[in-house]
Amino acid sequence: MSRYQLGEFEEVVMLTVAILYGDAYGIAIIDEMENRLGRKVSIGSLQTVLRRLEDKGLLQSEFGEATKIRGGKRKRFFTVTSLGKKMLENAKDQRLSLWDAIPKIAFNE
Repeated sequence: MSRYQLGEFEEVVMLTVAILYGDAYGIAIIDEMENRLGRKVSIGSLQTVLRRLEDKGLLQSEFGEATKIRGGKRKRFFTVTSLGKKMLENAKDQRLSLWDAIPKIAFNE
């Protein structure tokens, strides 16, 4: 597996793409992230991360059909690749390992 490590925003974007499976395009991803996490996401930062994740082979995209509602523009839909899934699983395993290593007394007040 690649030595590339996911940043927190990258991980959240990839998880959101997976949640929206089949309907993961720019505005839908932003709406889902803002609703679930209660934080603002700019279209520019999202597009930068989507492009970077696709360049690294963690996401793939394809264009949908053109619609009159969008003035003939097509949506770009994203999906997580098998390498992306492995990276997300690795990140999850690392986090769970850290949580499991915390002694119970550490959070007692």
